[in-house]
Amino acid sequence: MTLIRPTAEAAGASGPARRPAAGRAVALLALVAVAALIPLLGPRSALDGTGEAAAPGVGGIALLRAALFAALCVPVGELFAARLARRVPGAPLEHAPRSWAPYAASVGFVAALGLASVVATGNLLPHHLSDMDVGGLYQSRDGKLALLEVNAFLAAGLCALSRRPAAQVWPLAAVALAEALRAHPAPEHGPLVGSGLTLVHVTCAALWTGGLLHVLRMLRAWRASSDAAEAADAAGAALLGLYARVAAVLFAALTATGVWSALRRMPPGTVLDQLTATSYGRTLLAKLVLVAAVAVLALLARLRLRRAADRLSACVPARAEVVALGLVVAVSGLLTALPLPIRWS
Repeated sequence: MTLIRPTAEAAGASGPARRPAAGRAVALLALVAVAALIPLLGPRSALDGTGEAAAPGVGGIALLRAALFAALCVPVGELFAARLARRVPGAPLEHAPRSWAPYAASVGFVAALGLASVVATGNLLPHHLSDMDVGGLYQSRDGKLALLEVNAFLAAGLCALSRRPAAQVWPLAAVALAEALRAHPAPEHGPLVGSGLTLVHVTCAALWTGGLLHVLRMLRAWRASSDAAEAADAAGAALLGLYARVAAVLFAALTATGVWSALRRMPPGTVLDQLTATSYGRTLLAKLVLVAAVAVLALLARLRLRRAADRLSACVPARAEVVALGLVVAVSGLLTALPLPIRWS
């Protein structure tokens, strides 16, 4: 016998459900708008009074870089969260949320293509197609890395639509590696050390940000689709606790690599001055404040997981943590577009 829910109950349930869904969509659009304003309007505030000159179109470049970082976080987080979910006993894996990886790959492809066009124009914003020297991309290090990112996002999108979406881990790893190499050119002192630090930093950030986003999406999908609410809640709490333990390690690695990278670019004796006197330092300070807020929210979620009667109440600070992490991604995009700090002796 097949059990069918009464239509009145289904209608009554679907009515109120549409309002929260619409509210979440509006909140998501508002978050995206705020995150987009940070790289667009941030350079003016960061450069004010520093005497530094930024490259033309720094706001657009920062926005493209932030979009690329976000596009990397989403699919990496999905793969990471899905792997964690397979370790949870009794998890309703068949009720997985719809993948956002193909959309993220499209955003990343467009952002990488825009950044490649900037490189093809001599690190200037192109105004006409004739301004770009596409063939020259193959002759420079930055051009080759830009093309690698374009092709990697294209490959990641095709993998996400295939029968083996886990294969997208390889093109996504290529994007992270290209970003690490791009951030530390050969003339820099110790470029391999800097690239290694950036690779670990970018990877941990993508796992933390994208992983938490997909974990929360999985918890909502499990609770909405499962007939056994208690079992779904228990599996969801277990998944959130497992993620929290891994996130603690990711946070430690992020902190260590971030501090080391900052000290490589700002010698210890000049850090306090440059945090307020340079655009890079000011933006880095804003990022540190946001990361501190993220850490506090993560701690609150962890305490609720341990002590609250309803362990899934930890989702409340976790959702705020996702919002703060989105702002961190936007600030990170701005940070990569600003002039590097002065190495005072």
